[in-house]
Amino acid sequence: MKKTAGRVRSRRVLRVLAAAAVALSLPACTAAPPAPPSPSAPAPATSAAPDTTFRFAAAADPTGLDPAMATDSETFRVTQQLFEGLVGVDPLTSEPAPLLAESWEERNEGRAYAFELRKDVVFHDGESFNARAVCANFSRWFNTPPAARAAAAAALPFETVFLAFSDNAEASLYKGCRPLSEYEVLIELNSRMTEFIPALAQPSFAMSSPRALEQLAADELTETREGVRLSRYALAPVGTGPFRFESWTGDEVRLTASDSYWGDPGEVADVVFTTIAQPDSRLRALKAGRIDGYDFVTVENAAELALAGQQLLQRDPYSVLYLGLNQNFPGVDDVLFRQAVAHAIDKEALIEGRFLNGTKAARQFLPQKLGVSSEAVPSYNHDPDRARELLEEAGYTGTPLPFYYPRNISRPYLPAPEKIYAELSRQLTAAGFNLKPVPVDWNEGYLDRVLEDGDRAFHLLGWSGSYQDPDNFAGALFGKYSSEFGFEDHQLFSKITRAGTLPNGEDRRQAYADVSSQIATRLPAVPLAFPISALAMAPRVASYPVSPVMNEVFNRIDLAGVPAPGGDASAG
Repeated sequence: MKKTAGRVRSRRVLRVLAAAAVALSLPACTAAPPAPPSPSAPAPATSAAPDTTFRFAAAADPTGLDPAMATDSETFRVTQQLFEGLVGVDPLTSEPAPLLAESWEERNEGRAYAFELRKDVVFHDGESFNARAVCANFSRWFNTPPAARAAAAAALPFETVFLAFSDNAEASLYKGCRPLSEYEVLIELNSRMTEFIPALAQPSFAMSSPRALEQLAADELTETREGVRLSRYALAPVGTGPFRFESWTGDEVRLTASDSYWGDPGEVADVVFTTIAQPDSRLRALKAGRIDGYDFVTVENAAELALAGQQLLQRDPYSVLYLGLNQNFPGVDDVLFRQAVAHAIDKEALIEGRFLNGTKAARQFLPQKLGVSSEAVPSYNHDPDRARELLEEAGYTGTPLPFYYPRNISRPYLPAPEKIYAELSRQLTAAGFNLKPVPVDWNEGYLDRVLEDGDRAFHLLGWSGSYQDPDNFAGALFGKYSSEFGFEDHQLFSKITRAGTLPNGEDRRQAYADVSSQIATRLPAVPLAFPISALAMAPRVASYPVSPVMNEVFNRIDLAGVPAPGGDASAG
């Protein structure tokens, strides 16, 4: 079996969490040895074909299969198998790495980049991948119609990174794309973007077949699935990835290995995604052998998985859980009120027993991995008495405060939302807040309810980083006005934009430290935790490409007893 050095190094230790059993003082037990076979019994068959299907339980349905129009991790989990972008992610460092572009060169003082493209790539429909295809995709993103943008649950990644579309071109950081030759393309920007290359590693900037985009009217939302408006292309996507789309029926998406893939095809021939919303149900499906893996293991399930002989794979933390504060709700616009909220919350007590070990309380929105110091960030220690004093100063008189939280979902930052809400409710109520709980099923429009104008005061949400740069958090959450927070601070918006133009180094790091401090002072939301997330895998999964940014492509999975293409079961 062919295994590159990088692939071997990228494997995680498959953690059975024996320590969890020890911590729970569980007695050790040993299975009885199997009885020896009868001399007259026939030898077991050895010629059965190996099972090359990988079955994964998703926590929610994808919202569509067009990566450019997606904003959620369960959609990207599927599309990353089908699509690739110019830039990939190094499995060891999460830094940018060549993918469909073999190399790139910065030009014009950071206002342009030239990309040398791979010459051996075709889309799943046979369309050639070349410079014209790259420009067709950039042009499509830049010119996304307002109606298509409005249908998305959140701001599309193109807008988050480049700030504006073609109908507001003077505000956009994107300028244009032009082929320099068949396999060389130039992307021009209106100003320096230090995060440009890392940002292109996001799954939303994957390349689609220009022919399929046109034939299936990718920007015309003529279809509806589970109440979500989609294009025909979002139901039959065409990329260059290791797997091609087969079907999407009910809560099941099926993919199959692409016979035209330019890279290592891997051992997995077919992929089946099945939606199982509840963590306990995912656990039972894994133990019963109906699936090979699932994500977002809860604290309650971890010990049981260990005792059942399943594997736990832990990601480095690269997401943040927060309590959103809607300043368009009467009274929440008073910073004294928001400070009272911050002082009312005991983050350590919130984390204890509800998140996996290693989860840290958050003082700011930038994860430690980004190397931006939080020393100057204001700290709001847990002080219910101070919270009550601030509430009185703010003039709060007990008005009911609608608190939205999701049900029937697990996210990287929120494995068990109902339990997190219950503890936050207890803490806030003890400090004098009168809460009105508003539970909303995730699949019944929770994101729409909390990201748009509404009657909420509080909401529970988080953000998962998709590339390694501070702007992926500061800019995405607080780079401009959003209805989610009802928060407007043009000085802060300008600081975030300026920080993104600075070259990497101490000045840029300090600029983001200042941004982080100002966010903490203004309190558009309260950061709660940097959660550890973990996947569970069956014993037959010999290795899985765990990634902090969830860049987990299944052709890099090794299955026990499955030979590599062209090899045999004993190879490697």
